[in-house]
Amino acid sequence: MTRVVPSTVQVRRATRPLSGTVEVPSDKSLSHRAVLFGALAEGVTHASGVLDSADVRSTIEAVSALGAVVTVAAGRRGLDVTVEGWGPRGPVAPDGPIDCGNSGTTVRLLAGILAGWPLSVELRGDASLSARPMGRIAHPLVAMGAQVITTDGHLPVTIAGGVLRPIDYASPVASAQVKSAVLLAGLRAQGRTSVTEPTLSRDHTERLLPAFGVDVLVAHDACRASVEGPAVLSATDVTVPADPSSAAFPVIAALLVRGSEVHLPGVCVNPTRTGFLRVLERMGADVHEARRRSVGGEPVADLVARHGAALRPVTVNASEVPALVDEVPILAVAACMAEGVSRFEGVGELRVKESDRLEATVYALSALGAEVRAGEDWLEVRGPARLRGAQLSSLGDHRLAMAWAVAGLAAEGITTIEGFDAVCVSYPGFLDDLAALGADL
Repeated sequence: MTRVVPSTVQVRRATRPLSGTVEVPSDKSLSHRAVLFGALAEGVTHASGVLDSADVRSTIEAVSALGAVVTVAAGRRGLDVTVEGWGPRGPVAPDGPIDCGNSGTTVRLLAGILAGWPLSVELRGDASLSARPMGRIAHPLVAMGAQVITTDGHLPVTIAGGVLRPIDYASPVASAQVKSAVLLAGLRAQGRTSVTEPTLSRDHTERLLPAFGVDVLVAHDACRASVEGPAVLSATDVTVPADPSSAAFPVIAALLVRGSEVHLPGVCVNPTRTGFLRVLERMGADVHEARRRSVGGEPVADLVARHGAALRPVTVNASEVPALVDEVPILAVAACMAEGVSRFEGVGELRVKESDRLEATVYALSALGAEVRAGEDWLEVRGPARLRGAQLSSLGDHRLAMAWAVAGLAAEGITTIEGFDAVCVSYPGFLDDLAALGADL
């Protein structure tokens, strides 16, 4: 990446409508999987529109260290990536530990991939990733026959793979990363491996594996997915649509600034990813989809967001959270403008993201002048709030950096955000896109 993002940013209250069209970055979850599945596959995979971000670069470097041959070129939108996979030969032992940076998807999916191969690999990460729980993937992989040595349940993690047995795993959490790790390990086991979740998490793995020639048995009503092993992926071509989690920020910015209208073309609208749109609809927001179509097995649409009537308060139930967990902080910003109390239930998972997003949301919105309360796994926001500029920190968390910038557009005075360069994890051009829409930065 050549884009330079400042570490400190000042955002001023918007004095004119946000208007225009922005192409938000390619989907991060699908970009990871396109590269990882290409590395697993026999043959050459061509992936277009791959997100150019620090997290995805960690995945590219990781599979390269394990023997995949990867070439990267700038494309019209994102990266054009070619991956010559290791196929049935399997990965090779890297020269040393693999650094997964800040990417939980990289480390957890890679753990599942490595679990079925006879080599020992140490996976590391930065301070933020090293604080995230890894026992949730170690437990099922060990049950399948792999050796997984964590550091008190965290990184560094050493995976010593080998012959795996299939498993019928009941995951205690709804996590696409856990589910994907077990299913990818199941590709090396003899027989059917299944994962059942308490509620349905993101299903990108289930949608993309068939494009690589591997059938996935899905029972959405039972929140279960299964694969039959052993199986070898076959190379294919993949096009990655725009990321709905990134789209949430300009969408909500438009809803908060009077007179705004923002268009976002080609956004993935997979229902396991767009819970935030359903919540905004209940809040009375003017957001709609146009030109719905399919790209690479994923539903895609153009989003249009307009400032309209005052927002209504909303209650988000725990069963909804897996489809919007990354958008809770920015939805909490929107809730500041609704008249009444908005409540988010079952959001304890926010405490083990790139930061403790629950505590950070309470602190930041309170500093901005909102009335916010939280418990171990719930959050309440009372609105409407008269926000005022404050000095905030991203805590090294890309989604918090963007949420505080959007809040700054609705706050009187100047909002200063330190650690803003964390946006490079998923949306390096966020500042440029806000400015193009008319924000005063």
